[in-house]
Amino acid sequence: MSTPYDQRIDELMEEYRSRRAAAGDLQRRLREISASATAPRQTVKVTVGAQGELTAVAFPTGAYRRLAPAELAEAILAAARDARQQALGLAGEAIAAHLPQEVPAVDFLQGTADLTALLPEEPPVLDAVRAYVERGRPPV
Repeated sequence: MSTPYDQRIDELMEEYRSRRAAAGDLQRRLREISASATAPRQTVKVTVGAQGELTAVAFPTGAYRRLAPAELAEAILAAARDARQQALGLAGEAIAAHLPQEVPAVDFLQGTADLTALLPEEPPVLDAVRAYVERGRPPV
């Protein structure tokens, strides 16, 4: 015979399985994120992944040949910054639904969100759960 506690445990396990599957899907989506940006005058096109890591650099025209090394370096860096911002926005969109409303997705991804503020110092535990754990049975 199934008790209310057994039923609740089954519900919690189903919720866990669902969240775990969603986490796997989110991880896959984040790995697939890619964003590109092109510098002015088509001097360079840069592609980055979800974390802003450089995955490709292309020179769509010969315009880069007319640039001094410092100018070319700045064009590459500027395009990489633009592409990184785009990738960050895409990752933020993907992860936003998995975060509490109080946590901006971009802050979370950049590591600037205060996640400790979301959780109390000590977790609240219902007396019934505490009694069940201590005595191995529901309270009377």
